[in-house]
Amino acid sequence: MVVDHFSLDLGQHWCLFGGNGSGKTLLAELLCGKRVDSGSYVSYADGFDPGKDIHIVSFEEQQRLWQRDNRLDISEYADNAQDQGTLVEQLIRASRSTNKQDEALLSSLAVELALEEFLHKGIRFLSSGQIRRVLIARALYARRDDVPQLIVFDDPLESIDRFSCQKMEDCIQRYLGESNCSLQLCRREQDILPSATHLALIQRSEKKIFLSQQGPIQSLRESDDFADFRHLPPVGPDTLPGIATPDTSEQLGDEALIRLENVSANYGSQAVLKNINWIMKSGDHVLIEGPNGCGKSTLLSLIDGENHKAYGQGVSLFGKLRGSGETVWEIKSRFGVVSNELHNKYVKGWRVLDVVVSGFFDSVGLYDDSGGSEHHLAQQWLKTLGIENIHENYYHEISFGQQRLVLLARAMVKSPSILILDEPCVGLDDYHRSLILSTLELIAEQTKTQLIYVSHVEDEKPGCITQKLEFVAGESGGFMLIQTELSNEQANKLSNEMPTD
Repeated sequence: MVVDHFSLDLGQHWCLFGGNGSGKTLLAELLCGKRVDSGSYVSYADGFDPGKDIHIVSFEEQQRLWQRDNRLDISEYADNAQDQGTLVEQLIRASRSTNKQDEALLSSLAVELALEEFLHKGIRFLSSGQIRRVLIARALYARRDDVPQLIVFDDPLESIDRFSCQKMEDCIQRYLGESNCSLQLCRREQDILPSATHLALIQRSEKKIFLSQQGPIQSLRESDDFADFRHLPPVGPDTLPGIATPDTSEQLGDEALIRLENVSANYGSQAVLKNINWIMKSGDHVLIEGPNGCGKSTLLSLIDGENHKAYGQGVSLFGKLRGSGETVWEIKSRFGVVSNELHNKYVKGWRVLDVVVSGFFDSVGLYDDSGGSEHHLAQQWLKTLGIENIHENYYHEISFGQQRLVLLARAMVKSPSILILDEPCVGLDDYHRSLILSTLELIAEQTKTQLIYVSHVEDEKPGCITQKLEFVAGESGGFMLIQTELSNEQANKLSNEMPTD
C-alpha cells in the first residue's frame, strides 16, 4: 500500500471512494490499528485509544458479532431451549468506555433508528438490515466528553430497505459534527452520505494501492479525476459455462414448483409470517420486496430446507408436500443460494476454488472428494464473473464484493432448478452490480434455472422478472403477502429500468 499522507481531523467526515478490491478496507484497518504494514506509521491524538474510540459499522462487524453470539449460544442447556444472547440494548450501552450512561441519547437513537421494539431482543434474531441499524446506534451512542470518537462506516445503508434509508441518513447527519470525525468506505456515488465533508479516491494498480486525489468533497466531485471513477457497465458473457439442464425426471406439467397454502411462522410469541399463500410455476422469475424484518429470509428458509417450521404446513416443493419422505439434502440439491446467512457461514480456512466447488455438495467448505470436472467448471464460472485470478486466494482475504461473486459461482455450478438471490448485490460497486444483473439475465434466457430475487434497492433487479411478491403488515400482527403477475409490458418496463451506469 502506498499512501504518502492521510489524516482525519476533528470535525472532518471523509468518504474513501473506490471500487471492489481497491483497498478501502485495508486502509481502514491500518488507520484503526487492526493491521500493521512494514514501513507504515499511524499516529493518534493524545488520549485517543483506537481500541475504545473507534467504532465500526460494517458487514464484517455484523459477521463477527453473529459468530461470537453463536459460539456462546447455550440454548440446548436452557430450560426453555432459548438463549437470547447479547441484547440490542446491551450491545449499544457497551460501546461507552465509561459507566456513565446517557438515557436521553439512547431513547432518542432508538426512536430515530426504529429500534424501540428490539432493545430487549437478542441480536442473533435480527435481520441484516435491523442489526445494521443497531451498529449505527452503537457508534453514535459511544460519545465521550473528553476524547473525540472516530466512526468508520462501510456502506452503512447496505441491506436497509428504501423506506428507512432517508431517516437513517438524516439521523447520521444530525450526530456527526465538529465534536467527532468519521470515515465512510463507499463504492457508489449515490451512496455518499450527505454529511461527508472530504473525499479521497483510492485505486489499485498492479500490486500497489494508492490515493490518487483527496480534498474537500465539493471541489473534488466536480473534478475530472472523480469522473474517471464512473465506469461503463461491463460487457457480460455471451454464453454461460457448463450449463446442464436441471433434473426433469419429475415432469410437473402445470404443477407449481413452489406452493404455499396458509403458511405461518412464529418465533416464540412473535408472529413473523401470517397465512402466506404463494404459487411459483414453471417459467416464473420472482421479485420479493418488503421492509427489514418482514420475514423475507424466513420465507426463503421455509422452501430451501433450512427451516424445520415448514413441516406440518402447506409447503409443497416440486409437486411434493414437505415431510413426504424427502431428505433435506434432496431439497437443497434443487436450490442454489446467495444470501447474507450463507455469507456468514464461510469463515477462515477455505480457498476461493474450494468454496465454489463446495456448491456441488451443498456444504459449507469442501469435505467430499471432488474431481477434475468439478474444478474445471468452477474455474469457468470464476472466469465468467471476471475473478479467475483469485481462485487460489483465501476466501476471507478477498474483498466483500468479490466474496459475493464467488457465492454466485458456487450457487450456479450445479445448474439448480431455482436460484435464490437474497440481496445478491450487497457490497458491489456499479460495475459488478451490472455484471451480476446481466449474468442473471443470461441465466434466465439460456437455462431452465428460475430466479427468486430479493432486493431493497429500487430498480436494482434483472429484467426477466415475471412475478412480484410484496410483504404488507397484517392487522393482527405478522406480515401477509401480495402476489402480482406482471404483464409483458410491466416486465419490459422493469428491464428498461435496470441501472446502466
